[in-house]
Parts: sequence; structure tokens; C-alpha cells
Amino acid sequence: MAPSVYEGVVLSEAAISVSDLISRTNNCLLKDQFRLRRRLHNCKSLADEAKQTQLQRITADITRSESLRAARLQALPKVTYPPQLPVSEKKDDIKAAIAAHQVVIIAGETGSGKTTQIPKICLELGRGVAGMIGHTQPRRLAARSVCDRIAEELQCQVGNQVGYKIRFGDHTNDNTFVKLMTDGILLAEIQQDRFLNQYDTLIIDEAHERSLNIDFLLGYLKQLLPKRPDLKLIITSATIDPQRFSKHFFNAPVIEVSGRTYPVETRYRAVSEQDDKDADQLQGIFDAVEELYREPPGDILIFLNGEREIRDTADALEKLKLPHTEVLPLYARLSAAEQNRIFQSHAGRRIVLATNVAETSLTVPGIRYVIDPGTARLSRYSYRSKVQQLPIEAISQASANQRKGRCGRVAAGICIRLYSEEDFNSRPEFTDPEILRTNLASVIMQMLALGLGDIAAFPFLQRPDSRFVNDGIKLLEELGAIPAQRGKGGLKLTELGRKLARLPIDPRLARMVLFAAENGGLNELLVLSAALSIQDPRERPLDKQQKADQYHARFADPDSDFASWLKLWQYLQEQQDALSNNQFRRLCRQEFLNYLRVREWQDLNTQLTQLMQEQGYQQNQQTAGYQAIHQAVLSGLLGQVGFKDSDADYLGPRQTRFYVFPGSHLFKRKPKWVAAAEWVETSKLYARTLAKIEPEWIEPLAQHLVTRSYSEPHWEKKRGAVIAYEQVSLYGLVIVPKRAVLYSKIDPAVSHNIFVRQALVNQELGNNEAFLQHNQRLIDDVTALEEKSRRRDILVDEDTLVTFYAERVPQWANNRIDFAKWWKQKRSEDKTYLNFDPDSLLSRDASDITADKFPEQWRQGNLTLPLEYHFAPGEIDDGVSLIIPLALLNQIEDQGFDWLIPALRHELLVALIKALPKQYRRNFVPAPNYADALMQTISPQDGKLLDAVSNRLKRMSGVTIPEDAWELSSVPVHLKMNFKVVNDSGKVLQQSRSLSILKQGLQGEVQQSLSQVAEQGIEQEQLTQWSFGSLPREYVKLQAGYEIKAFPALVDERDSVAIRLLDNPQEALESTKTGLRRLLLLNIPSPVKYLQESLPNKAKLGLYFNPFGRVLELIDDCIAAGIDSLVEQAGLPDDERSFAMLREQVRAELGDTVVSIALKVEQILTLCHDIQKRLKGRVDLAHVQSQGDVKQQLNELIFKGFVSAHGAAKLDDLIRYLQAMQKRLEKLAVDPQRDRLLMLEYQKAFDAYHNLLGKFAGCKVLPAPVQDIYWMLQELKVSLHAQQLGTPYPISVKRVLHAVNDIKA
Repeated sequence: MAPSVYEGVVLSEAAISVSDLISRTNNCLLKDQFRLRRRLHNCKSLADEAKQTQLQRITADITRSESLRAARLQALPKVTYPPQLPVSEKKDDIKAAIAAHQVVIIAGETGSGKTTQIPKICLELGRGVAGMIGHTQPRRLAARSVCDRIAEELQCQVGNQVGYKIRFGDHTNDNTFVKLMTDGILLAEIQQDRFLNQYDTLIIDEAHERSLNIDFLLGYLKQLLPKRPDLKLIITSATIDPQRFSKHFFNAPVIEVSGRTYPVETRYRAVSEQDDKDADQLQGIFDAVEELYREPPGDILIFLNGEREIRDTADALEKLKLPHTEVLPLYARLSAAEQNRIFQSHAGRRIVLATNVAETSLTVPGIRYVIDPGTARLSRYSYRSKVQQLPIEAISQASANQRKGRCGRVAAGICIRLYSEEDFNSRPEFTDPEILRTNLASVIMQMLALGLGDIAAFPFLQRPDSRFVNDGIKLLEELGAIPAQRGKGGLKLTELGRKLARLPIDPRLARMVLFAAENGGLNELLVLSAALSIQDPRERPLDKQQKADQYHARFADPDSDFASWLKLWQYLQEQQDALSNNQFRRLCRQEFLNYLRVREWQDLNTQLTQLMQEQGYQQNQQTAGYQAIHQAVLSGLLGQVGFKDSDADYLGPRQTRFYVFPGSHLFKRKPKWVAAAEWVETSKLYARTLAKIEPEWIEPLAQHLVTRSYSEPHWEKKRGAVIAYEQVSLYGLVIVPKRAVLYSKIDPAVSHNIFVRQALVNQELGNNEAFLQHNQRLIDDVTALEEKSRRRDILVDEDTLVTFYAERVPQWANNRIDFAKWWKQKRSEDKTYLNFDPDSLLSRDASDITADKFPEQWRQGNLTLPLEYHFAPGEIDDGVSLIIPLALLNQIEDQGFDWLIPALRHELLVALIKALPKQYRRNFVPAPNYADALMQTISPQDGKLLDAVSNRLKRMSGVTIPEDAWELSSVPVHLKMNFKVVNDSGKVLQQSRSLSILKQGLQGEVQQSLSQVAEQGIEQEQLTQWSFGSLPREYVKLQAGYEIKAFPALVDERDSVAIRLLDNPQEALESTKTGLRRLLLLNIPSPVKYLQESLPNKAKLGLYFNPFGRVLELIDDCIAAGIDSLVEQAGLPDDERSFAMLREQVRAELGDTVVSIALKVEQILTLCHDIQKRLKGRVDLAHVQSQGDVKQQLNELIFKGFVSAHGAAKLDDLIRYLQAMQKRLEKLAVDPQRDRLLMLEYQKAFDAYHNLLGKFAGCKVLPAPVQDIYWMLQELKVSLHAQQLGTPYPISVKRVLHAVNDIKA
């Protein structure tokens, strides 16, 4: 076999030792050195033969790396320096500093050439051979443009000796010496190359910007440099605090390079110092522009706070119509075409209105003058409200000088500051770096992923506030990247956190992507996370905003701005597939979409898709629905949800109130719940990119964040468990206001107590257990004693009963199911284990509560009714209640109830005495002693209680107590018998302390109940003959142990009669009389013809003066009175035979009887007519009261139907009463004073009668004795005013009062 080309080399190196090879590694490429040394170290432990084989391979690799390094050295490009650049003058100083020091700080103004020339100086020093020269830029655009300029100056191709790497493309190869990149790319490379072995030199450009990436890089490099002594670090900065960088890197040398070639004059024109006190900033700008227009020609750069101010100022400047002047805006969201106008050549003057993007980020060419209002909108993160704020603040001195440095590039410049020099001098020297005013979650997560140790010990250039660090940690906890409960080991990433750290996007967006990957929405969330990581590609040019909005509105979704992104993405994908590249570019421009940002969106989506595939995730085959997408979105935005609020649009976590950004599609609709991609605070706190969410989505995602509180734990019999209301809140925002949950496992102790108290003690278990029934019977017996004695001190308190059960029932058996399991086993051992002991329920001796003091029943006649005791002050049935079945209500007499029961009688007597007016009460002190005496001497057999008490007290003291002195309304309610009327099922229909009120209110129901009780055939209708046999006066039926009495009655139904059962004998009698009259009228001929023939003409004429309608009605009334008179003489029939006899008698005598009655009625009507004539006309004032009394008496006596109402027997008396009225009217004219005195005397009797009527309120028929008193009052008027007419019996006021008292007794 022919020998290998490398055979001689291999054989010659066979004897080379490991130490020799290690020394040779210093001549290899840096990226190979560590790997080769590690392999050589591992060889020491191998056997000789294997060791020689491995050394041969390593030697070949070393030789290959050495040759590559030598080739790179030979390929170094030739370096030349443009002489016009200030840095060229200092290149020797810079070269010497880089050669002598590991870290060099180069401070130079923009335009000094430091960015492009320093990499060339490094190449001239031989750097870039062993490893690349890494050159970072804060922006991708700068990385590309700087790469182009360096490649052009070195006369090489981009991507060869000089290349660049940005987020979407790596344009470098193995021959690259200078690698331009963003600082974010360098950060990402640290994850794979911890020691940055591919670089021998690093240039951190624009370090003065102090972005989060730059500060983190500078801290990391400070740790790395002692471990990489061969690594050179060059930091370039504007002349903004370069000493801070020097101090950070062990007092590294600082070289300053001037970039300005023309002087700049600073003029202070404070707005507040102008003559016009109302002048604002806009006027100050106008004045400054006018001042600069008096200077030599040159472009003006005006710094403003934001887009709105730029638009307003541009409109105002256009109205000034400045000659040969073009006004151009400049801010980040401008379209690329409008931004490029800034850099195009032009004629005439330009006024450029820019945000602070023009301070350091880019150089606007041709600027000679600058107007600086002295404010800018800075991004500040509030760790309290978790909001990225954009307040307008006064800029620092360094920023002001940067603005000043924008001019003086083409000629001597002028910078006009719209604030005073004192204001400038009082401002802070430098702007706070981003690390002091932003959320640190991403930085902390990357540090944890890199294993950089304790965050507090990390050498930041400026250490962030611990509150911002803690806030970042809380966000990572929210996302699940670190555990909420941390051990002694400090912060560590969870498995989810390690996955989040692998994605080069914001942790919130990464969380959304990972959630979607596991729930079938990866494709959509990759699109959304890419969209939210870039600038919005949708453009709104100042002059075409409405048209742009119309185009963009096609993708609007009423519920979600995120869905709008997806619609836009779908549209772009379809158009890109259908169109050529140029056509697609043109489409984007026509439809106001930034093509470069669209490409950036697509590239980022592709990169994220590849990363997810590398981690083993599969894209979803079917399109995800709204819920799947927005639940994934919500997983990263748990701290940025909101509930519709009255004070603002929405209330968010931590009591944050925010408004919907006007550009959102949800601005007008405002759903109840939303999640927002970001909160930004300007004039208000606005939420941008929102979506409607459902509150029930939040809780499952935020299990580790929510706070649960429980209220109102209670026993629910239906569910057989203790239930509480759970409130779930996220950072103080209530997401579940009130939800019923099982409380048994949450708090077993409380649940056990409630279970025992409610389910066992209060009998709410829901199972019909024998021990519960036994215990309840015992408790009911003791409770009945308390109700009777009206004291709650016999039954032991509830806590004693609770303790009994709690000591026996285990804590885990706190619901119906668990209790049933336990009791089933325990019952088999001891059935009486949970039975109460009767004696243990009594807290005191109850032997004084006896049946004779507290009877269970009330006897009245042959009726025995149950009594019920209730001790509930304020309740309607407090005290003793008599239970009355509805059908028996009419049989109960209001007698004896005023004595109450024996046990309460003493208390009743005391209350009655104490209720007396003072003039009587003072005679019976002390009241209990008198009550004791009364108890010994009176009893219910003495009649009414008040009469018995009055009589006995009169005997004791000699004091007469009038009846109206007893204030019964002042007696406590429980000392009056309560009456409960119940139906057949025991339901209380009505209850009252007044039996008469109950009878009146339930009269219809009693009547109906009697009809239901009656046997079939008792009640009949449509009767015109006596065809029903006998009509008993009383009907009795035995039901439920009670004798139910009813009273059959004939009822007049005009064209017939009916038999009804009534509850009152007197009403039944009156109804039977009218019913019998109708039955007789139906069975005899009318006497009208006989009446017409028999009455004299004078009587006929008198009847025609009837003032109450037709004369026939009056005749019918006379006939009715005649029949009543004849029936009264003959008596009421009780069977068909007696009715027939009565009918014949009435038929024979009715004519003459009616004639007699009609003659008397004619006299009555004549007298009535005469009296009415006298009462008409002018009335003397002294006669008014008396004449009114006469008129009232006349109306009471003479009315429609008076003949039958009063009866034939009273007609002669009526004539006498009318004659007495005539006499009275005659005497009134002579002596009205006497009449008034007689009226006052009469009034005493009338008032007594009127009070008596109150006792019979509601009665349809007054008892005969009460009716007799009415006629006594009529006789009294005859006696007072026309004594000569006489009365049938002696009458006086005193006699009337005696009659009233007799009835009351």
C-alpha cells in the first residue's frame, strides 16, 4: 500500500508529548483551542496504544487549524484611512492603546469615523486572525450599513472578509475578519459559546445608548475578560460619561476623538421669559424659526415629543407659508419612503421635525440649525403598576448636548434651546440607562439560563434597583419560568423556564407559543408572537390616513386585535403565492403595508418555526379556533387582563384602570373582559392590541397566581355538605365573584362545627335517622315547657348540644356521605351512641310547670279545643292560642277567654292594675300584692273578668273603677287569648285576638265549610213549593270528634227560594222569615186589585206621594209587611202541612191586613211630607243643629222599604214619632235653647248605644235587646220633645243607660 501523504508527519509526531501539543494549540484558531486542549487533557488517562492513536488525530487537527490561521494571516486586507476623518489623526494613539491594554474606551462625536475605522485599526494590529473581530451595533440597519461602508473601504465583498449577522440572516463565512452584528445577536451567541471563543476582539459600538443588551453585555464581558486574557474589548461611545465605562473596566484608558469641525452657538430662549406670558411651546418654535431665518441659509432640525406634536407643528408651520421651505416629519413609524426623503438631495430650505430618534441613532444630513424644546417622551417601567409609561420629561444635559451636536456639520451652527440656561444647569447630567427603567424579566431569565449566578452579584455597569429585579422575578413566576416557592438554592429555571429561554422573543410571547404548542394552536401563535416582536407593518402616512385606515379595516375583527393580525397574515400569504416579488412589493406599497417589516415578520415566523421544530413540537394541521388561540394569548398576559369598569374603560390587576387605545378595533365595542398585549401610559394608561376573553379561561391558567377567599360557610341540606362561597382574584382583580364550593376539605374543623350545629343539632341532615327523631322528641318536650313558662332557661343552650355531638362524631365525618359511612359502622356497635339523656337537656328544675296551670285544652260547653303555647315576643301568635276548626267558629261564644289560663292570670291582673290611669292606680300599690289578693277571691265563675276585678277592688278600697278606665290596649299582647282558625288540614286561615273580627272576616268561608260538611240533599235550590218535608231549626253532624252545628234557613232568591245552612241561628231565623214571605207570595194571588177597590180615594192619593220611587213598589212593601204580620201571628211552619194551613190563613186575611197597613202608611207619608216642607227654606242659625237632628231622625225612620223593615206593629209608633217631630219643630221656633239642652241630654243615651253597637260590628242581624234600645231612644225623643203624646212605657236617659249596661254585662 502506498504511504499516506501525512504519514511522515504522523510518524515524526508519534514521539511528541502532550505538553508539546498543548503549546502548539496557541497557534491555532481561537475557536479550536479550547476543544483541542480538552481532547489532549482527556488523552492522559488513555492506554498507550489508544493514546498514540488519539494523539495522531489531534496532531492532524492542530496542523489543520494552524494552516487555516496562517492562511487568514496572509489574506488580511490592505488598510487605508480616509484623511478627512478626525479618527484618522488619532489612529496611532488608538493603535498603541489597543496593543497595550485589554480594554480601550474611545469617545467620539457622531461623524468622527470611529465606527468604520476602529475595525481597520484592529486589522492593522493583526487582530481578526486567530478569531473574528466582533463589531456590535444597536440596530440591524446600522449593522448592514456599517458593513457595507467597511467592505467598500477595504475593497472586498460583503459576506467575505467583512460580513454581518442579524436576526434573519448570517452573511459571514470562515474567511470573515470583521463581523458586524446587533448586540442581541452577540447575547444569543453566548448561549452556545460561553467564552466567545470565535472572537479575538470585540467592539461594542454606541455604548452610550445604554440599552438593556449593552448593559448586560458589559457586565458579562467584565466577568469574561479575566478568563480570556487574549480577548480585546473596545468600547466606542459618544462623549457621554466615558469615565463610567473606564471605571467599570478596571480604569481602562479613554481616548477622545473630536467629530465637529464647525463651532456651534447656543442661544437660550425660554418660553416663560418671553414678554407674552401666554405664549406656549408652539409659539416659541415659531419665534425660533423666524430668528433662524434671519441667519444664513441652512436646514433646521426641530426635536419634538411624539407623532401628534409633529403633526400639529407641521400643520402650523405650513400655515406660516415660509418661502422655499419644505417641512418633513421624522419618526420611527414613518414609511420607508417618507424616511428616505430625509436623505435625498433638495433645493431650498428644509425644516425636519423629529423625535429623539435623531439624537444619536441616525444622522440627518445638511443640518445647520437645531431647535431644542428640552423635552422628550421616555419609556419608563413602573414596578408598582406593572405599566410601561411614556411620560414627557425634561431631557438630561447629555441629551441636550447630543441634540446640539446634530448641527455644525456643514457650517457654523446655532442651537436654540427653548428653556433657560439655569434650567439646563439644574438638569441631571445623564439620562437613566434602560436597565433602570424597564422590566428585567428577560434579562433575569437569560442570566439564569446561562448560569451566571446570583443576580445581585452580577457586575452591571449600573446596578438596577432591587425593586425592578423583584418585579422581573414576579413576572417570571407569573409565566411559570421559575417556581413560586423557592428553596435555599435560590433562583432556578423550571422545565418550562428552560424552554422559554430557548426562544429569542419576549418571555410573555414565548409563554404563549409554548402553551399553543401543547394545545393545538402553534401555527397561529407563531404568527402572533412574530407580529408582536416587530414594528407594526401597517402604515398611516400623514396625508393618507383615511385611505390607509380603509385598507386596514378589511382585516378588522370585532372581538380581537390578535385575530386582525391573523387575517392580515393570511391575506399576505395568499397574495405572495399569487404574485411575483415585484408585484407583491407594489401591492404592499399601494395598501400601506411596509414591505421590509412584512419580510421581517415572515423571517421571524420562519425562525421561530424552525426553533420549535428543533425542540420536537409539531405544527397543528387544523386551524385553531378563537378560544384555543386566545387562551394561548392569555397564558402570557395574565397580568394584563381587564374587567369593564365605570371609572375607566377597564379595571385590571392591582387596581389598575386603563382605557382602550383609540386605534384598536375594540375601542367602541368594549367587551366585558379583555386581555391586552401591552399597557402604555401617555396622557392616560392605554391598552394596545386587545382581545375579548372569557373570565373562566383565566383561572385554569393562573392557578399559581390566584388568591382564593371563602365566605359564608353554611350547611346545604340538598347537597348534604358544608358549602362556602369562593371568591377568586388575580392580583386583586376578582375573576370569580361568588362560587359555591365544597368546604369540607378546605377547612375540615369549621366544616365539622357547622355540620354538627346545622345537620345534627338543627335536624338538617336530610336522612331520617332514628337518633335524630328520638333527640328531637326530647327537645320538643323541653321546648314546650319553655313556651308555656315563657322563659328560655330550661333547655340547655345550643353549644351544649353541639359539644355532645362534636365529642362523638369524628372531624372527617363532616358531610352526609362520610357521616353515613361512619354511623353505619358505629350503629352496629351501639344504637344509642348519639341519643340524648333527657335529664341532661334540662338546665333547671321544671316541676312547677303543671297541667292545671298550663292546660292543654279549653272547654266551652260541650266543645273541647286544643291550646297552643308560643313564646315569641313581637310575633302575631305570642302567648296562648286557641285552635278553632273553621266549621266550629260559629259555635264559639266570646266568654271566659278574658280570664286566660291560670298560670298567666296573676301577670294579667298586675298588667290590668298598672294600666289604670294614675288617679285610680295609686289606690292599688303595690300592684302584685293586690293581684295576689284578687287571685284568692275571684274565679271565672264570677262572670266577666273586668267586672269581677272592679267589684272586688271596690270592696278592698272603696274606689269605683269606671268601665272606660281599663286600658286594655296597654296590656301586653301575650296576656290576651289568641284565636287561630284552621282548615281541615290544620293550616291557619286567620288569627286574631278578637273572636268577633275572625267571625266577621271568615263568614263566607264558614258558610262554605258548612255546605261541604252537610249531607247531600240538605241544601236545595229553585224551590217554589214546600216540597222539602220538614225544616229543622238546627242541623248537627259529628266530624273529627267535634259536633258541628248549622242552621237551615229559607233564602229569598226573588223568583224562588233555596235552603241554605247558615252559621248563626238569628241570621237563619231572619233569612227564613224573608224566604217564607217569598214562598207565600209565590203561592197566593196578589191582593193589589182588592187594595185598589177597598182604599178610599184620599188614601190612594196619599200613596201616590211616595217619595221613594213607583207606587207599586210601596204597595209591594205593604204586602210584605202584611204577610210578615200574619206569619208572626200564626208562627213559623216547620213542615208542609203547617205551611198549607198558614198559606190559607194568609190568603183569607191578607187583603184586609194590607188595606189597614196602607191607610197607616198614607198617614205616615202625609206627616213626613209636612215635616219635609217645614225643614225647607231659609234656616235660622240657632235652629241649624236641631233641624239637622230632626232631618237625620226622619231619614232613619222613613226610607225605601221602611214598611216591611219596621213591621206592621210599629206603624202606629211611627205616626207618633212623626207627630213628636212636628211638635218639636213648633217648640223650636219659640225656645231653641231648651231644644239644645234636651239634645245634650239625649246625646248621653245615644253615645252609650253607639258604643254598644261597636261590640256587634259585623253582625248582619242585631240581637233583639239591642234593637229594643233603638226604639227606646225613639221613645226618649217623644218624652223629651212631645211628652203630651205619651209613651207606652216609662222612659228616661237613665233607663236607657241601664238597658245598655245590662246587655254589656
